[in-house]
Amino acid sequence: MQKKLLIVLFSTLVFAGGAFAQDFDIAARNARWKEFNRNSFEKFDFAKTKLTKARIGKLKEDEDSDDFALLRGVVFGKHGRIFKERTIQDYLEKQAWYKPNKNYSNAALTPLERTNLDLIRITEAEKHLSIEPGDMRIWRAKPITDDNLRSYTAAELTILIAEIEAIHGKTFSEEWLQKYFDERYWYKRKPAYTPAVLTETERKNIEKLLAEKDKGRNTAISIGDMGNFQNTPLTEDKLAGLSLLELRILREEFHARHGKKFDAPGIRDYFNWRDWYKPAKNQKTIKLNKIEQQNVDLLASYEARIREKLSTEALGEDALGEMFAEDLRVLRNEVYARHGRVFKDKELQKYFDSQAWYKPNPDFKDDQLSEIEAQNLAKIKQAEETATSKFSEAEG
Repeated sequence: MQKKLLIVLFSTLVFAGGAFAQDFDIAARNARWKEFNRNSFEKFDFAKTKLTKARIGKLKEDEDSDDFALLRGVVFGKHGRIFKERTIQDYLEKQAWYKPNKNYSNAALTPLERTNLDLIRITEAEKHLSIEPGDMRIWRAKPITDDNLRSYTAAELTILIAEIEAIHGKTFSEEWLQKYFDERYWYKRKPAYTPAVLTETERKNIEKLLAEKDKGRNTAISIGDMGNFQNTPLTEDKLAGLSLLELRILREEFHARHGKKFDAPGIRDYFNWRDWYKPAKNQKTIKLNKIEQQNVDLLASYEARIREKLSTEALGEDALGEMFAEDLRVLRNEVYARHGRVFKDKELQKYFDSQAWYKPNPDFKDDQLSEIEAQNLAKIKQAEETATSKFSEAEG
């Protein structure tokens, strides 16, 4: 059964397709539960007895049945875990043995319970017709093809892409993403993680999922293409349709291809797993050639013109892309800065002081913003909330 990713936002913003109201036949559901209960898993001691593939091999995983999710629910449910996923929680609440425990933690799981959960998860993943969040452990050595994919929300693809590195213990700078993986029983942070441990297949799978995320967008150039423009001038007509996020990454890509290290978490994490990216030991030696600098200047100028229009034109639907949270914060404050607002935050003030167009105006008041500026601010704020939202999906 395809999992539906639920997105809990700090405001009323919801990703398209991210939340679903689901109609179902209660009688049919109860019949499936009754059939599942014939396996007597509630009597199985997962902490002392090892499951076998033969024991769970006949469980159903299709459009009508999700026996593996229920089985995972039983393993966790014996410790009282409360699930956000309604289908599992509804099942558990109907079981006489289930005692909800608000203080449940994955630390309660024994090593054998974790082994049993691994077997359940991997067997479940093998039965999926398409890749689902939680499946990536069986794709470590298998390339993803179009046949393995279904229609995903942007959030689901974000999770799948991150999961490839989470398997190796990566710590994520995004709060919601780190919290998501901290809640996975199989996840263990590894402070020494480096993208160098990714296999060629894993890197290609990340590329495949990123391409899937960008599918349907028709632009002349894409992120990752700048290796072709290190000695070839870009022209402005190639930049049409690119989001602010893409323009930023393309600009930084020229520096990254020379080994520049990045401090900002979003851009740093973006380049870290690229197989061509190798940070230079001596950062002072990094220098762009004449054409590269010309291309960076073109990208920066094009991006600046888009940002300047925030005062006079409504943001287009794809103008922001999925910008990093730290960039969205700067962009939001730029709307005020163009009126000369003086900022209490020293870093923000230092940044805007460095912009040629910035002229401090201590008398600026928020009510001086135009209607278009107010609308653009609302869109940027929504994007910020999305960038720091907390996601949950089929759990366990």
